[in-house]
Amino acid sequence: MIKLYGIIFIVTILGGLGYGAKYYYDTTQNTIKQLRENNAQLEFAVDTAQQSVETLQSDIIKMAELNSSLQEDLQKAERYGDVLRNKLSKMNLVTDALKDPKKLEGKMNGATANLWRDFMEDTGNTNEYPLPDWLLKSKAGTGNQNGDENRENKNTNSDTTKTTTIE
Repeated sequence: MIKLYGIIFIVTILGGLGYGAKYYYDTTQNTIKQLRENNAQLEFAVDTAQQSVETLQSDIIKMAELNSSLQEDLQKAERYGDVLRNKLSKMNLVTDALKDPKKLEGKMNGATANLWRDFMEDTGNTNEYPLPDWLLKSKAGTGNQNGDENRENKNTNSDTTKTTTIE
């Protein structure tokens, strides 16, 4: 009977060791599987992060170029503003208005028309649209649209006013 108990004891120990080995193998395989999945997710995350970094770097370069362009445009606008301030400081609008109000109105309408055209160009409207009615109609009847004397590529002779009627 001791032999039988010894055999049962040895079979139990071997069974326990076998079950423990199988449990260890299964848990190790599950851990390896989970680690592979995590590694795949991390590789995807790293690739995504790398692409994001590359995109941000290219965006930074583009922003720097655009910022430089805007800075140049701002400097041009400031220089033009200085030119306009100098012109305005040399003029006496009250005297001009008393001497020849129609001529001054023609110059003002012309300058406004040029500004309107510039606004249209700056906002991407490259088509030739007619000027709005409020620029064309005048109570005094003047319709000169060439009021800024030093504009590039524009006829700026505003010594004469044109009378137009719009119906």
